[in-house]
Amino acid sequence: MGLLATAALVHLAASGPADSRAGGAQSEPVPVVAQQNQMHRVVHQLQQRLHRVPDDTASWAQLGASYVELARVTADPAYYAKAEGALKNAGDTGLAAIGMGTLANARHDFHAARDWAAKAIAALPHSAEAYGVLADALTQLGDDAGAQNAVQKMLDLKPNTASFARASFHLELHGDVDGARDAMTRALTAASTPEEIAFCRYRLGELAFDHNRLDEAAQHYEQGLAARGDDMTLTQGKAKVAAARGETPVALDAYRKLVARAPLPQYLQEYAELLEASGKPEEAARQYDVLTEQQRLMESQGASDDLAAALVAADRGDGVQALRRAESEWSKRQSVFVADAMAWALHMNGRDAEALEYSDKANALGWQNATFSYHRGMILAALGRVAEAQEALVQALRLNANFSPLQALKAGRKLAELRGGR
Repeated sequence: MGLLATAALVHLAASGPADSRAGGAQSEPVPVVAQQNQMHRVVHQLQQRLHRVPDDTASWAQLGASYVELARVTADPAYYAKAEGALKNAGDTGLAAIGMGTLANARHDFHAARDWAAKAIAALPHSAEAYGVLADALTQLGDDAGAQNAVQKMLDLKPNTASFARASFHLELHGDVDGARDAMTRALTAASTPEEIAFCRYRLGELAFDHNRLDEAAQHYEQGLAARGDDMTLTQGKAKVAAARGETPVALDAYRKLVARAPLPQYLQEYAELLEASGKPEEAARQYDVLTEQQRLMESQGASDDLAAALVAADRGDGVQALRRAESEWSKRQSVFVADAMAWALHMNGRDAEALEYSDKANALGWQNATFSYHRGMILAALGRVAEAQEALVQALRLNANFSPLQALKAGRKLAELRGGR
């Protein structure tokens, strides 16, 4: 079949968790979450089986994969080391290679993930899961053609929720929003578990939110929560909608509870930005401090994320740190995501001619991304290219007027300034 002929990393086990032990400025205890309990039960059952049958390599591989999922669900990267240990006990098998590739993607070691995927495919040439690991890695490495081939192979082998989801992201990265929505709808149709339904509803909600369709986004998030009421991503989606609708106290309360439960860097940054945009700089600073600690803890577990760190540093005005981090990531991979980070970091250092070159690279695939357009508009404004800057900023706000609680405000102010409105 063709790639639905009609892109953040999309997969059913999201990557990049942070360590819940860092605490933060929360006073409530972290609630007991059903999803965590379920995963712990799975791990306990596997441990019991392996105690009886220690040479069961398939169970070792499943245990390793479960630890990677626990890292996501609990936001505790300490599970990465446990996952690696279990997967090493799984031996030189295709399932172990899939697990190691999934772990490498979660740690943002995309070169290693690509290599593990190749080993998995050599051992299990008809494994759609192996091609999924490869597609995730190549997307992040900026190998667009390779990623498309991997997604296509995955679709041919197993047209299920996971493969349609990756096809959706690939289409989104190329600016085909309708195609992405269609693929994600097919993923939802193929979904057979509450987890898959929740995932699909979240992605459909994100596609709507990212294109100024708040009511549609809210509906998807609510329907996803009806399938899985403790899903973190859907809870985050509802918080974003509340903020976009001007229900700031509701949004702040939702984020406060969310970061208490899962202090992921993405959630902490969004919470901090909303606090700052709401005139609460001291509370925002505390969340940024927690975010810095979370990033440090992730790095201590082999899960460095210079891309996210570069963008946070740039948004906070630390140009030196932003450029150092962005250059580090660019030396490892040249994807559109990193190109945008390079552009923004160079802009923060007053190197706007160079920044524009990277902005061109970031927009090469045609992704309709409000943040990319905002960055491009600010760079063009700094270069004195007023008409083009206005066009880019208008595009950013037309795509998603709520792409960031803080940066969207800055985009509006800069647009008014360029139009002579100050």
